[in-house]
Amino acid sequence: MSGDVYKRSSHWRYGIIFDAGSSGTRLHIYRWLDSGQARKEAGVKESVSLPALMTKSKWTEKIHPGISTFGGKPDRVGPDHLSSLYNKARKVIPTHLEEDTPVFLLATAGMRLLPEDRRNELLQQICSYTRSNTKFQLPDCHVHIQVIPGEVEGLYGWVAANYLLGGFDAPKDHAHGKDHHTYGFLDMGGASAQIAFAPNATEAERHANDLKLLRMRTIDGTAAEYRVFTTTWLGFGVNEARKRYVEALQKASGAIETEVLQDPCLPAGLSITIKGDVFLPGSKTINGQTPHLKGTGQFDKCLVKTLPLLEKDHICEDNPCLLSGVHVPAIDFDVNHFVGVSEYWHTTHEIFQESHKDKAYDFNTYQQRVSEFCSQDWDIIRKGIDKYEWGKKVDEQTAIEVCFKASWLINILHEGIGIPRVGLEETPDSMHNGTKKVLDNAKNKGFTASFQAVNKIDNTEVSWTLGKMVLYASSQIPPPNDDALPVGFGSNVPGVPADFQYAGSAAILRTYNSTSAEDHWHSNLFRASSPRRIPGFILFLFILSIAVYLLCGRSRRKHIYSRFGSPPRRGLGSPPRKRGLFGGKVPFWRSNTSLGTYERVLEEGATDDFELGSVDDSDEPETSDSSSASHGSKTSGWATPRSRNNNGLADGRERFDNLGSGQGLGIAGNPMDRSGLIGRTESRERIVGMADGRKSRKGSPTRPKGLGLRPLVED
Repeated sequence: MSGDVYKRSSHWRYGIIFDAGSSGTRLHIYRWLDSGQARKEAGVKESVSLPALMTKSKWTEKIHPGISTFGGKPDRVGPDHLSSLYNKARKVIPTHLEEDTPVFLLATAGMRLLPEDRRNELLQQICSYTRSNTKFQLPDCHVHIQVIPGEVEGLYGWVAANYLLGGFDAPKDHAHGKDHHTYGFLDMGGASAQIAFAPNATEAERHANDLKLLRMRTIDGTAAEYRVFTTTWLGFGVNEARKRYVEALQKASGAIETEVLQDPCLPAGLSITIKGDVFLPGSKTINGQTPHLKGTGQFDKCLVKTLPLLEKDHICEDNPCLLSGVHVPAIDFDVNHFVGVSEYWHTTHEIFQESHKDKAYDFNTYQQRVSEFCSQDWDIIRKGIDKYEWGKKVDEQTAIEVCFKASWLINILHEGIGIPRVGLEETPDSMHNGTKKVLDNAKNKGFTASFQAVNKIDNTEVSWTLGKMVLYASSQIPPPNDDALPVGFGSNVPGVPADFQYAGSAAILRTYNSTSAEDHWHSNLFRASSPRRIPGFILFLFILSIAVYLLCGRSRRKHIYSRFGSPPRRGLGSPPRKRGLFGGKVPFWRSNTSLGTYERVLEEGATDDFELGSVDDSDEPETSDSSSASHGSKTSGWATPRSRNNNGLADGRERFDNLGSGQGLGIAGNPMDRSGLIGRTESRERIVGMADGRKSRKGSPTRPKGLGLRPLVED
């Protein structure tokens, strides 16, 4: 990866989340800017907004069946189920960011039905497999791998809907009145249904103990708190409701094994089995009878038959209640505007994809269309399916189910939740392009309809997984101070309640811009705008010089040492030289000698000064021109004397040989002769006499500071 690409990709943060449902597991990948980089790029408006998340349709993938089917073989859930999804994630997320990418697996309805011991074992196997086979971030399995209740699923959905519609970041553009700017959220799956909304101020105060305190954080670190009511109705999803409906039909007939049950929620002429399959003659019978449902195509009657399934007659222990005796604060539809996803969208839109493409669905019009469809003979509907009259997505199974689903949805919305029986958007023309216009209006006037079914907003699916990742991304923004409260949700009490659920593992909260490419030293070192550029470059050169010096080898270092450690040659009458750059103060910066460093005295003539210096007592033979000694040049006290041609210095041994022959100190013999140390000892004793008896360690003479030594005169 090139440096520019690496730097650019390092600004991003990724998150992985698995929606582990009852029918399958779906991978979602989201991306957002690192908090430090986001702050640098943010304007005034963006700085008070939540992190900007993005995803792509090709970043999602779903596989079947659900993970709950691995309850009896938990050790296979990784290799047989999750491995392909992790491989998909690796293709999307840059390799160098895998360790910084958190992974969440949140299971819903299917896993809730497993026995606790099997459920826990399966979750543990998922955690172990992820840690052993991927590099993705998974610090705390209890936080990142879990089964979430329906209330939490609804809360995440509420976050996703308001995030996409703009209810969080642009409250003035979405003012519904009474200082209210958020949208309610409705979700319906196969097994359950959820609702989440922020009550008006009066209801919020009255039912404060029933609300969840949700805390997020904007780009500038400011906390954003909301108080939300959320609940779930298990058994109120379309599939479970259908089961209860068939049971009610059987009970009303007076005999479970009745051969034919009249079903007003099926098109006329259609017969299906109790399980919902198209009835075929010769199917298995019970006691000689074939129980099945026969459609009558009476949609009005279907609405009447499904109404009791709302269970509104259940005892309400905490008023007010909506469905099945479950407490819900009063909904103020003047300010509480709802969006519905999943079955709310599929049932109201997909069946009319082609014949009523881009048409709005107020419920009067919608109910009329459904009634017309369901009253048709089944043979006519089948021919329409073959001709794609209702779109390519509509098959026989969809057509069989749509009449019941539509009646259930209408009853839930109007009789259950209490949404007024008006169009999706009040307008004279009910055939307008409501979906597009309403979403456009949401940006301009606050989405004034009481209810709107949506699937995608700005090409992003409204999914509870998005809400979860928005919460996590905001938790990674550094707080303004150490006293700031964490991001997450819990009971509506001050501080951090005991049941507070963190958005992510508290152990992996990032410090400000700690992993941003802008803070890496290799990015700042050569960046022209960086204040660290010059000192960083000097430090880099210093480290490089030491490395080169150590890699040169001993002989090369000695050569470099002699070249750069020697002072300029001096002629006669030159002042005494000073020590080198470090003056012997750096313990390792000195030449290597066999017998240690010692001081010597040279005499160049009757009027010459004497100089104390260091000579390398090398055993290597060197040659020089004998005439070079007469120039009076001296070797450095640091460097080992070298043989030189023509004008160079003579070898240190020859130099002392000359001295011993009567040209210098008048010492007989060769003081450098290794057969004995007498000559050297004499030299030291004479120097001691010159230096008034001052000695260095080990008896070596030193040159007294500020003391001028006169030349010794031979007696």
